[in-house]
Amino acid sequence: MTAPRIPIMRPIMGEPEWRAVKEVIESGWVTQGPKVAEFEHAMATLCGTRHAVALSSCTTALHLALVCAGVGAGDEVVVPSMSYIATANVVVHAGGRPVFAEVEPDTFNLDLEDVRRRITPRTKAILLVHQLGLPAHIEAFHALGDKHGLTIIEDAACAIGSRYRGRPIGGHSEMVAFSFHPRKVVTTGDGGMITTDSDAHAERLRLLRHHGMSVADTVRHGSTRVMREEYNEVGYNYRMTDIQAAVGIEQLKRLAEMVERRQLVARRYDAALAGHDRISTPRVPEGVEWNVQSYAVRLRGFDAEKRDAVMQLLLDNGIASRPGVMVAHREPAYARKQPIQLPVSEAASDCSLILPLYHDLTEKEQSEVVDELRRAVDAIGKGLIPSAPSRDGKGGSC
Repeated sequence: MTAPRIPIMRPIMGEPEWRAVKEVIESGWVTQGPKVAEFEHAMATLCGTRHAVALSSCTTALHLALVCAGVGAGDEVVVPSMSYIATANVVVHAGGRPVFAEVEPDTFNLDLEDVRRRITPRTKAILLVHQLGLPAHIEAFHALGDKHGLTIIEDAACAIGSRYRGRPIGGHSEMVAFSFHPRKVVTTGDGGMITTDSDAHAERLRLLRHHGMSVADTVRHGSTRVMREEYNEVGYNYRMTDIQAAVGIEQLKRLAEMVERRQLVARRYDAALAGHDRISTPRVPEGVEWNVQSYAVRLRGFDAEKRDAVMQLLLDNGIASRPGVMVAHREPAYARKQPIQLPVSEAASDCSLILPLYHDLTEKEQSEVVDELRRAVDAIGKGLIPSAPSRDGKGGSC
């Protein structure tokens, strides 16, 4: 199978990452150890927090954040349905029930008023997702949380390098979770992180990620006396390796450069697609700086079938794309248990698609993406090429 000439994403890695990994392997300490601690310090410094706790993924980070927030059986957590399904899954893993809420159609972030309507006496927390890296209305959600006694946990899986009100994402809330998946701006292959100012949260997170063990490996192996650990709480194996952390440290050194480059590519897309009667470019609210983790356009008057037909035409010409962010409530895992309709989220998901964006995307390649997108949208929009039925034969349109 031939890969697309222009992929959706390509991580930027090179000699610094290779050298860092080689040094870790040669050191003999490859699991959670000194490099993880160094990576955590770098993340805390970046986000302006007292602590950063490295974990195996953003999913495990969100799970432990909910555990630390006291979410358990009978508790509800408000989440956007328009998010990767892990956002809802972690609530179930913690023993709670995800309550799906609508998003704003032009930012894909949680709709404050819809969240307000879904709060009940059982609501324990709100998972505030910065979708595609675009910061949500943190201050407004903090005010809502304070009014109802709710914990605000930020799902910043995509948002490293973004800023809200002049401050980096990661330092605004009690706990903020990041992802280092290959599709993210900074990658360690996979991995996650929680930033927090809470000494108590940081201590418990470090216990829970390593089976609840009372003595860190670095302390035990560095001791001149025999040490015996205790396990006072049932924990998990959610550790990050030093190999991953070494890559992450080098990736953070590139962050400012990577964000600046992605913003440049986004401005080119904005300019090239401006004025098209069927293509809407992203809206960036005032007071935020976007890392442009992914660049999604909305196709006016299109449903999922027509959107998928556009994607197929792009792929036929060697250009990768991705459908808009999924809506979890339509997936069988949730649709069977709590059927619900969220027309705004459904339409936003069905009419949007994500375009190629990565550090070394050339201006020529980007122009080709724009030209082929325009041709495909015009052809499908005018009915010149029929579209195939969608997976479930239904869905919304912009």
